[in-house]
Amino acid sequence: MTSSKILSLVLALMMVSAASLVYFPSPTHAAGIEARDGWVVVATEHSFGDLVSRVEVAAGDNKIGIVTRASATIGAKRVLDVDIPGNMVMGLYHPRFAVRMLGASVAAGIEAPIRIYLTENEDATATISYKIPSRVFAPYMDQGGEELAALASELDELFASLVTQAAGSN
Repeated sequence: MTSSKILSLVLALMMVSAASLVYFPSPTHAAGIEARDGWVVVATEHSFGDLVSRVEVAAGDNKIGIVTRASATIGAKRVLDVDIPGNMVMGLYHPRFAVRMLGASVAAGIEAPIRIYLTENEDATATISYKIPSRVFAPYMDQGGEELAALASELDELFASLVTQAAGSN
């Protein structure tokens, strides 16, 4: 066994040991996502799994890529063997937006991809939430000017369309 494999094994054992010292209450649903300044929050009638699939389809239809996924649900199960309600953050973007954004403001690049948040509700439905892109990019408007403002406005429309499609009843 190589030293890097031994180190990985030791670190994994340490994580498991540390995790066993942490108290995990029985999984429940936290209070739902509430509307916040600069956010869009849409409760749907879809199950969490169905909503994930619907976002994937809507992203394709709106010509934007899902470039990141992070799921606390999957991580908690794999690492801690704890079941928690459906929870996933998806980062959506496309190179055509990145080129324009970086041309207007390199600092704004920290905000890409734009994230949407999918959460499972107590009644087995799911909610989709996101920060409005123009609000996400607001701190960079002095540097990015009209170019960044135009891109943010375009992304506002795209995300509204994508979420409307994903949350819809068809």
